Amino acid sequence: MSRRQAIHVRRILAVALMTASPLPLMAQSTTPPPAPQAEPEEPILPDDQFEARLPKIESDPNAPLPSINNWIDQQMPAPSSAPAELPPATDPAEERELAQPLPPLDSVTVPANVAAANQDPNAKLPDVRYATSIEGFGKTGLEDEFRDASALIDGDGKAETAAMVQARAQEDEKLATRLLYSQGYYDGTALASLDQAGDGTLKAVVSVTPGKRYKIGEIVVNAGPTVPPSLVRDRLPLRTGDYIIATNIEGAEANVALKLPENGYPFAKVGDRDILLDPATVTGAYTLPVEVGPRGTFRKITTSGEKQAFGADHMEVIRRYKPGQIYDSRKVDDLRKALVATGLFSSVAVDPVRTNESAPDVTEYVDLMVEQEAGPPRTIAGEAGYGTGQGFRAEGTWTHRNMFPPEGALILGAVAGTQEQGASATFRRSNAGKRDKTFQTGITLNHQNYDAYEAYTAGLNIGWSRQSTPIFQKRWTYSYGAEILLTNEQVVTNLLTADKTRRTYFIGALPVQVGYDRSNDLLNPTKGFRANLRVSPEGSLQGNFSPYVRSTFDLSGYYPVSDSLVIAARTRLGTINGVDRDDVAPSRRIYAGGGGSVRGFGYQELGPKDVNNDPIGGRSVNEFAVEGRYRFGNYGVVAFVDAGQVYESQMPKFSDMRYGVGLGGRFYTNFGPFRADIAMPINRQPGESKFALYIGIGQAF
Repeated sequence: MSRRQAIHVRRILAVALMTASPLPLMAQSTTPPPAPQAEPEEPILPDDQFEARLPKIESDPNAPLPSINNWIDQQMPAPSSAPAELPPATDPAEERELAQPLPPLDSVTVPANVAAANQDPNAKLPDVRYATSIEGFGKTGLEDEFRDASALIDGDGKAETAAMVQARAQEDEKLATRLLYSQGYYDGTALASLDQAGDGTLKAVVSVTPGKRYKIGEIVVNAGPTVPPSLVRDRLPLRTGDYIIATNIEGAEANVALKLPENGYPFAKVGDRDILLDPATVTGAYTLPVEVGPRGTFRKITTSGEKQAFGADHMEVIRRYKPGQIYDSRKVDDLRKALVATGLFSSVAVDPVRTNESAPDVTEYVDLMVEQEAGPPRTIAGEAGYGTGQGFRAEGTWTHRNMFPPEGALILGAVAGTQEQGASATFRRSNAGKRDKTFQTGITLNHQNYDAYEAYTAGLNIGWSRQSTPIFQKRWTYSYGAEILLTNEQVVTNLLTADKTRRTYFIGALPVQVGYDRSNDLLNPTKGFRANLRVSPEGSLQGNFSPYVRSTFDLSGYYPVSDSLVIAARTRLGTINGVDRDDVAPSRRIYAGGGGSVRGFGYQELGPKDVNNDPIGGRSVNEFAVEGRYRFGNYGVVAFVDAGQVYESQMPKFSDMRYGVGLGGRFYTNFGPFRADIAMPINRQPGESKFALYIGIGQAF
């Protein structure tokens, strides 16, 4: 073949490679030249036959190439239209073989429904029915967990196509293997297969072979030096001989990652474990690399953010650690929660930062970086309720939580109700010079018109306190301060005739309160107890000074009978010492009855009364209550018995007790239970309600 012909052949082959389907890799390779001493090989295709198959070359070598399709048609002519010879009939033995049960799933091809194929393509095909069988889990205890997550069982025995059943079976096969591995059965296998019953239904079978269960062999921890030296190993709760259970191992490693920062190593990192299985001993050698990092000491706080609520100096007031102390991540978490509790941030994060500066005790100083973004400082809040004898009462507040930074809030409030109206203005500074210490001062204007008294009151107050919040429920709480009240009230001057007159009282008080809380929740406690004592020395600031002391003690307890049932009980004792009842302003006397007191009676309804059956208050009180709280999901029911009485004497007598019984409903929300109680008095007296209704937020106590 001439040089020109060879070039032409290469051009045609190049076009074929670009237009036809890809060739096998071996067709694209070149054969190296044979060694000089080798015998010449017989050509696969002689030159004359090869040239005969090539398209004819035009006389002009520069003429356009012929069509590749024409060339392909010449080399691969269309098949003959003559009917093909039918294959021989199938042997009956082969037919019986095809009727045998299907082989394992990986080699199964489920045939299509031939009848369905001839139907309307837009019509919905009938569901494929199947049964599921699970075998082999035995004493592993994993069958229930497998059934909970099984795709076959979740399908309720039906699927749109047989292929869907096959896909579910394959997923269950993988699921069974994962469960076996998670519990240390590393030799375990699972096989899913499909059988077809005579009625046309499918049976999916998942067969499990657990094999031997591996245990932890040698435990090796590769870590740098720590203080104390065994810190990492002591915080890894794994022992030789324990089964290799995935959750236990992950939990143990998570404990190391948690405890190292709590013990001075803020930058510790737990590496990837290695478990080398030995089938001969059925054990796994466990190795864990840990990058300990430097041992740290607290130094200072820095902060950043485009919109800041307050600076690092106030964060130094909020922190509970002291600079120079060994780093402890729990104190960092505490600082983060305290910042969140201020309510001034839309986002806040606290992270340790390396300084590479050595402290005197050979540790490394660690700074805390607070990334902050201030949130909207203004909020509007409200609450509403209804109580028999108290009527409807709604209270709303407008608050600017950071009008006087840091954490200086202005609170404007209003009360509107059928028997009470009022307004107030309060300045409050949280974390005032000390963590959790709150300073507050304010003014109130109020009008109350109850059966017991009618009063127009103006007051000034100032105080300091430490109180619980939804984020920080504190064990010990307290408050102390002073208040001055100027009140004009309607007073009964003759109990026999119910004659009334108006008097003005000018009162000064120094209230002190101490609380101890061991309950598990602020709004919905289910276990523990609470105790609270309030003592308020008071006296008239007009004319002769007449001092007296108002005291109240509250105790409540909660006992969980089961996860759904809680028994709650409370008692309250109150007294006024050092003055006659008639010398105390009616609004400062002791009353009982209502939603937060003895249910079944109207607000302030218990105790001494005048000739018109209106309560006039007393100087002592005792109250008791027992509740059974049953919860199901987000709902609950409550049955309760309340008892109590108000006395004219200075000390409660525990006699002439009045009782109320009732039922209530609860709807549990993220911010506390919504409460609706209905109660009735036992041995109802003239003028008392047949029943009383109470609606509010939170449990009754």
